[in-house]
Amino acid sequence: MPRVLLVEDEPAIADTLVYALGTECFEVTHVLTGTDALAVFASEAVDFVILDIGLPDMTGLDVCRRMRETSSVPVLFLTARADEVDRILGLELGGDDYVTKPFSPREVVARVRAIRRRSQAATAGPDPAGACAGAPASGISREVFRHDAAAMRIHCHGALLDLTAHEYKLLLVLLEKPGRVFSRDQLLERAWEDPGAVTDRTIDAHIKSIRAKMRALRAGTEDHIQTRRGLGYLLALD
Repeated sequence: MPRVLLVEDEPAIADTLVYALGTECFEVTHVLTGTDALAVFASEAVDFVILDIGLPDMTGLDVCRRMRETSSVPVLFLTARADEVDRILGLELGGDDYVTKPFSPREVVARVRAIRRRSQAATAGPDPAGACAGAPASGISREVFRHDAAAMRIHCHGALLDLTAHEYKLLLVLLEKPGRVFSRDQLLERAWEDPGAVTDRTIDAHIKSIRAKMRALRAGTEDHIQTRRGLGYLLALD
C-alpha cells in the first residue's frame, strides 16, 4: 500500500482525509505539526506528502523546503488562502500541486492519484527525449549537461541536479532542442500528463526553481534557460 504522510492540524479535516485515503487503499500516517512531520519523514519511508501550509509551529512551505533537501517525494499542499503568492511559492519550493480549503476529500484523493501517476511515469516510463542511458539527449553538449536516462537524472557541469518529477520532464524537453523557443503551452503539453489541470504560471514557477537549483551548483548556469518575453523559454548552451 502506498504510504501517505498527512500533515494537518485541524482534526476534522484530517479525519475526513484519513478515511477517504484509507478507502482507496492508501496507508496514512497523520501528524499535527511540521516538527513531527520532519521526524517521520527522516525515519520512515513515505511515498506521498499532503502538507497543510498553515501549521502551528512552522509553515508547510518551510517543511517542504526541508524535505526537498533530501527527497523529491511528491507533495500536495493544502491551503486556506487562495492567494496566488502562496500557490506560486509552493510550486517554486518543489510542490507538485495544491488544493484550496474548503475542498472535497474525493478531489484530494483524485489529485494524489494523478500526481503519483505522473511521478511514476517520470521515474519508470520511457525517456521522453528518446536518449540512451548515460548519454546526452540529442543536441545536448556533454560538457554542459549529461542525461542518465536509466536513472532519470540530469547533471549540469558534472553536478547532479536534484529535480522534482515535473522539473525533470520540463528540463528534458528544453534539452532535447537547444536554441528552440518553447511556448508555455508547448511545455505544458510535453511535460504534464494533464496540462489542463495547471496554468501557464506553473511553468514560470518550475523554471524559476530549476534556475535556482542550477545556480546553487555553479553561478551563472541559470542563464542556460533564457526567457523570450511574450514567447516562452529556450535552452542556450553558449
